[in-house]
Parts: sequence; C-alpha cells; structure tokens
Amino acid sequence: MTIRPIDVIQHKRDGLALTDAEIQSFVRALVERSPGNQLVTDSPTDSQTAGLLMAIFHHGLSPHELATLTAAMRTSGETFDATPLESFIIDKHSTGGVGDKTSLLIAPILAAAGLVHPTSSGTPGICVPMISGRSLGHTGGTLDKLETIPGFNTQLSLAQLLTTLKTCGAALIGQTSTLVPADRILYALRDHTGTVESPFLIAASIMSKKLAEDLDALVLDVKTGSGAFMPTYDQSKFLAELMVHTGEAAGTRTVALLTSMDQPLGRFSGNWVEVRECVDIMTQRRHPLSADLIDLSNTLAGWMLHLAGQAATPEHGATLSDSILRSGGAYTAWLNIVAAQGGDTNVFEDPAARHKPTAARTIHAPYAGYLASMDCKQAGWAVQRLGAGRDRPGDPVSAHAGIEMHAKLGDRIAANQPLITLFAADPALLDEPETMLREALQFSPAPPRLSPLIREVITLGER
Repeated sequence: MTIRPIDVIQHKRDGLALTDAEIQSFVRALVERSPGNQLVTDSPTDSQTAGLLMAIFHHGLSPHELATLTAAMRTSGETFDATPLESFIIDKHSTGGVGDKTSLLIAPILAAAGLVHPTSSGTPGICVPMISGRSLGHTGGTLDKLETIPGFNTQLSLAQLLTTLKTCGAALIGQTSTLVPADRILYALRDHTGTVESPFLIAASIMSKKLAEDLDALVLDVKTGSGAFMPTYDQSKFLAELMVHTGEAAGTRTVALLTSMDQPLGRFSGNWVEVRECVDIMTQRRHPLSADLIDLSNTLAGWMLHLAGQAATPEHGATLSDSILRSGGAYTAWLNIVAAQGGDTNVFEDPAARHKPTAARTIHAPYAGYLASMDCKQAGWAVQRLGAGRDRPGDPVSAHAGIEMHAKLGDRIAANQPLITLFAADPALLDEPETMLREALQFSPAPPRLSPLIREVITLGER
C-alpha cells in the first residue's frame, strides 16, 4: 500500500497516532531527492513538510512516535561505525546557552582519561566523537569558537573522524553532509515555520544526530533559566525527559542534567575569548569568574566518566575530572586534538595576546548594591549584535567580538565598579549591545536568592 504524504499530514492534523510505516515512509521520501532539488515521486513538498511540522507542533508525539521518528532520521543517511575503536563511545550535548564552552574542556578531559587505560589494540579506552553546531540566535556555537584557531578543520569525514579518535580519543567536528540529512531538511523548515520550539522536534533533532555517532552513553546538559531556549523549568524538564527516554529506548544509556542559564557561563562570551578562557583553565590560570564553568564541566565530565566505568559515582568522576584538569593531562590531550585536526597550537603560547578587538567599552555599575538578576537571553543577543553570532546560517562571525564579565549574580557591587566589557571589530557596533546589556541587569539592596548551578538530574537507570 502506497503511503502518500498528504495522508500522513491529515492523520497527525486530526490528532491520530502515526504508524511506524507512515513515519518511516515520510522521512525516507523526504531525503530521496534527485540533484537540483527536484522531487521524485511521492516525495513531500516543502509546504507539505511544513504542514506535518505544524501538526506535530500542535499535537505532539507519543513516546513510540518520537522513538520511531528519531530512528528514521538517524538512519536517513550514513552513520558512524565505532566498532573498530573497541572503546567506550560517549558524548555530551548542550541545548545551548551564553558563554557555554564546556565542550572545549570536556572533550580533552575524557580523551586524557581514555588514554590512561587504552584497549588491547592501543586505542583509547574512552572515545568522544563530539559533533557540534554553529551559533544561531542568542546562543554561541562550538564550531565558530574552534575555527578561530588557525587551520582547525571542523569538517572531517567519518573516516577522518575514526582516525582522529584512534589517536586522540576525542574529536570536535561539524555534522557531515551525509549524516542525518533528514534533520538538515527539517531544521531549515522549522526555522521558517515557527516550530523550532517544539520539544518533540527538538528531541528528535538532537537525539538523531547523537545516536548516529554509535554511542554507548550520552550526557545531556539541558539549560533552564532566562538564557535557555525553553522558557520555563517545567518545559526544560519535559524536554530532558523526552531525550532521556528516547536515548534509552535506542539502547544508549542517557542522563540529563538540568542546569541554570541565568547568566553567561564563565568569564567570557564570544568566540576566541571562550577558547582563551578554556586554555587558561587547562594551563592552571584559573580566574575566579570561571568557577561556574569549571564546576559544570567537572560535573558533566564526572557523569561521563562514571557511565564509562572510570569512576564509582558521578561525584568521584567529578573529582577525577578536576584532577585531570589540574595535572595538565587535559591540556596535552587538547593540543593533540588541535594538531590532529590541522590547528596551529602555537597560538596557545599567549592566548591573551591573540585577542585583538578594534573597539572596546566597559559598563560600570550606576550605584552600589547586589547584582540580583540578568536577562541572559538579552545578554546573548547583545553578544550576537557585537558580531560574535549570526542572524542566519552562513552569516560570517567575528573571532574577537564578545563580552567579559567582571561580576556574577549575587556579587556585592560598588558604585562605578566595572561590570561588563564589550568587544567589537567596529566601534559603531558597541552602542546597541551596551543598551541591551544595561537593560538586562537588575540590582537589589539585599543579596538575591539564586538557583543552584545543577538543578536536577534525570536518569532512568541506577547510578
């Protein structure tokens, strides 16, 4: 029996559960397009696909529908085969935030840990095939940060990914043109149809790409707070639960941490400045304002080390993670990864000297008090307006644009104390972001009540 796209759309429009065959047929037809983007027989048009996305946005998906959609997207193109590595394959994913650079620390931490106990074939015992994205909207992108390193190649093929993992234990790359093509098609249409915020479509998008890495385990960092995509705690938790259930249903041990995104993470937000901050941490130049970044990175890495069998508990894993950071092992692993992916490691000899913005401006406190709250999403948009982010895919970004925080939420602030320094390639780009940041900050005469960095851990299995 032929399954027509219009039938699938009408079933979901009417609130009916889609069958496995309907979902699989729709996704398969979606990617079966001839060169020149000409549709083949029974392929859904963009308007039909938009119709299905909107129906899913309104009616949602059952756990079984979500698992089937994720699996169909996962296998819509080539997938990574980690079997030759004979290693424990694990990754971390963040739903996106401002100043969120934990990947740049976690990948080398896990790589260093995996090199301590290699397999019998000499491959690292833990491998991290970290497939990341670019900045879009108010959030930063790991690939944009990495590409501020001269020569760093984020566009490795799956064969090159395998080679890098065999030698380094971790790789930081972008999605290949043949990996989960259904997601690229659907994401582009979600962005134009107002369906980006659907937790079901977010879960399918994230999990299809991560499961295509042939993972044994996955740790999710789901942001909540003013800088998160999900506007409420309950919505963030719902998304986390969807992804945990989807991962576990696919046979991948999955844990989600709900973490606060009420202010930029760490000291810097931008591109090169975030790389610099991580290199400083790995080379024992720890700034007090990087403490939350270090704590979150160690917590996430701790869960990964625990799931990989390297630590009895996540807490022991976090302690091990910090010892790897302090020992210099993570920095050595970082240099190996950068070199393996074509990057120039000489730039890390003096990372501060490489930061050369054309224009800078500092915002000072208007009066004394406590830094009580921040509209973190607006702070992210300010970073984007400075040139560190993009409005549309393909837009260029500035390596040196961004902000430096001089205070954190809850800090006692003196009148005229520096709060934030803005960096840009053009002085004309400073005015609007300065206004946005001033409006984003709130002060109080008494210490504010702050949310903990780790709000909740969601897991289906035993610790």
